[in-house]
Amino acid sequence: MAAAILMAFAMIGGSSEAFGQTGQTLPALQTLIASQPIAAVVKALTPAPVQAAAKPSIDQLVAQYSAGATLDEQQQCLATAVYFESMGEPLQGQLAVARVVINRAASGQYPTSWCGVVKQKAQFSFVRGGRFPHIDAACDAWRKAQAITRIAIANAGDILPTDVLWYHADYVAPKWRNNLVRVEKIGAHIFYRA
Repeated sequence: MAAAILMAFAMIGGSSEAFGQTGQTLPALQTLIASQPIAAVVKALTPAPVQAAAKPSIDQLVAQYSAGATLDEQQQCLATAVYFESMGEPLQGQLAVARVVINRAASGQYPTSWCGVVKQKAQFSFVRGGRFPHIDAACDAWRKAQAITRIAIANAGDILPTDVLWYHADYVAPKWRNNLVRVEKIGAHIFYRA
């Protein structure tokens, strides 16, 4: 029986050094087997599970995604929404704003492009007549908005579920929220699903 356990131990990647010097493995196993129930022996011989690598923080993701390919027109619209809607908000809140735009475009309830969602009449207060205000392309907030856009597109960060389509600032109380389920508050924004 000790030989069978030793073979199983070797198959699961166990080290003979766990029981002393090489060459003493079988006697050490026999002693362990004789002194303990088989379940305890198996538990003692099973290697510890490998810990999953820690997920990068949102700050680390922003640093990683700050440099990258130039954003195309649709991605620029998404970054513009992040910039104007959530500049100054926590990075997680900026990512949530990007997710809402992406979710809307995929929902079938809104235009199917990110630019269409952002420029839709009466949806985003910074849009005037389908046009965006000037962006200070040299500022840190724009660099972060672009990084957040890349993170959202890559689905690299913890983001809201795909059915979250609405949000508003916490200093307003629109009536439309009464028919929705509050999901989360991040920074100054409250996010909802149907």
